Amino acid sequence: MTTHHEPKLAKPELEHICDLTVELGPIREMGNGRAGNRRIIPIIGGTVSGPRLQGKILDIGADWQTIFHGGLAELDTRYAMETHDGAIIEIINFGYRFGAPEILAALARGEDVAPDTYSMRTMAKLETGDERYEWVNKTLFVGTGARQKSAVIVSLFAVQ
Repeated sequence: MTTHHEPKLAKPELEHICDLTVELGPIREMGNGRAGNRRIIPIIGGTVSGPRLQGKILDIGADWQTIFHGGLAELDTRYAMETHDGAIIEIINFGYRFGAPEILAALARGEDVAPDTYSMRTMAKLETGDERYEWVNKTLFVGTGARQKSAVIVSLFAVQ
């Protein structure tokens, strides 16, 4: 008989760091690539607000997406923010978005869809050379997200 053992190490906690509102340009369809339908979605601006990070999303970067059979979207983004006090922080965010076919079709049409009707989860790395924010260089981040017509909302949490 197998018994359940409690882990010997501490269970990770999550700390809310910020909410990103990432403004998107028009989707650039690439067509079918090696693994699925490829798209590039330019990141053209946005805002950062929260308890540990505030500022703006810079007009630099994109989401290189792959849409697999069945509708699973693999999100692969690289972009940057400028904090309210002038630090530049790079964001590399990787994740998945999936849900029922009718929900994904509504998202694709740009309709407002309740975020709890599909899943959008990410893991992010942030990096900066600014000493005031050096803590981001050694922090793991996870996020929950929602797609809107011309923006993506992501709540970032530090894994403690």
